[in-house]
Amino acid sequence: MSTPKETTPRRFCSPPAPVTGWGRFPAREARLCANEDLPLVTPHATLSRGLGRSYGDAALPAKAGDALASTVLADRLLCFDPETGVLRAEAGCPLWRIIELFLPRGWFPPVTPGTKYVTLGGMVAADVHGKMHHSQGTFGAHVVSILLEVSDGRQIECSPENETELFDATLGGMGLTGHILEVAFRMQKVPSPWILEEVDTFPDVRSLLLALRDAGQRWPFTVAWADLLNPPPLFGRGALMKGRWASPEEAPAHPPAAKKSFRVPAVFPDWFLQPWMVRAFNRLYFYRAQRAKGGRVVHPETFFYPLDALHDWNRVYGPRGFTQYQCVLPVEQGFDVHERFLYRLRELKAPVFLAVIKDCGPEGRGILSFPRPGISYALDMPLSDRTQHIVDELNEIVVAVGGRIYLAKDALTRPQHFRAMEPRLERFLTVRRKWDPSLRFRSALSARLFGDQA
Repeated sequence: MSTPKETTPRRFCSPPAPVTGWGRFPAREARLCANEDLPLVTPHATLSRGLGRSYGDAALPAKAGDALASTVLADRLLCFDPETGVLRAEAGCPLWRIIELFLPRGWFPPVTPGTKYVTLGGMVAADVHGKMHHSQGTFGAHVVSILLEVSDGRQIECSPENETELFDATLGGMGLTGHILEVAFRMQKVPSPWILEEVDTFPDVRSLLLALRDAGQRWPFTVAWADLLNPPPLFGRGALMKGRWASPEEAPAHPPAAKKSFRVPAVFPDWFLQPWMVRAFNRLYFYRAQRAKGGRVVHPETFFYPLDALHDWNRVYGPRGFTQYQCVLPVEQGFDVHERFLYRLRELKAPVFLAVIKDCGPEGRGILSFPRPGISYALDMPLSDRTQHIVDELNEIVVAVGGRIYLAKDALTRPQHFRAMEPRLERFLTVRRKWDPSLRFRSALSARLFGDQA
């Protein structure tokens, strides 16, 4: 498996320099301090930061120049119990390393996001979900305990049985309850290291959404792609990918080989990626999906992490960057709400270069955890002078229908919109103030949405 080379020393503290999220917007000066012994760099840090894969400002300092505790060197696997499947590791342990070590031995994380280049601490802070939310819930549903350093310097082991409120606030709390030091969670036993995938295509949004919901009753992994850039009649057509772990009889006898990957050079100007290019790509993608219809056994990385084959793919959007707007809309009111949302995107001429749609199951225990019963939309858009207006318009719809946005992807939501869509916020803020009365732990996101002092 191709992995990023580790060239940094086992401890470092950088001078103030601009850092960003994965969307490359916004940028904020920060000092990144790291040590194999994470508590050595946490006392003066206002936030922890892993591999920087949250898209917006969740892992940026509230005040320019503040210190962030980088977890990347605190990356050790601590213990594993094959009887229970419980793995304990430091917060900076990357997901790719866990998969590399455990998948050949018949184990896989029960929940994975769309990239393996995330840390365990980040997976807890964002309470990540994936193609399996309708069947497995969020990552937090499988977390056994969290070792957390709170604002007064104490290390608290919180769990569903101990310091429950702190545990619930930390799941999806975007690092605002303390420094996550260690995470214990249950791995999943899998019958083979291969995925059996089935692909279908649909001519319009409604048929795609109906099929996505139906597939969730029978398949543990589902995800849909939709073309939201081409004009009608192509607008809204899409592909549905369904998957499960292949049985030993279905799987090849040999294990999956390491996937080749490529690094995107940092040479793309803002104007490089044009809508006409993406329209052409969308047509090609749909035709390829049509040809792939039916069942086949695929590499797990092909199914779970297709974009990881291109390291630094975010560079394609150029220095100005992009935003991913991700929301979940309920289905209790039927699919008319969803069609209105998507066609409002078309009315706004929103440049949605990538649209990923997932089925969401029951709400998890994390106080600010993102998913709720419904369908989620992750929409990649290059940043422009119109992006803020588009986000505002979409948030008005989300508020009106009882949906919510994903903090791990957000960069542009206004505080009044977030408060209107998030009735759980006051409970989260109450627990946060209990453990951090002076609001030592803060971020650019918490300053923007919660009014924290920068």
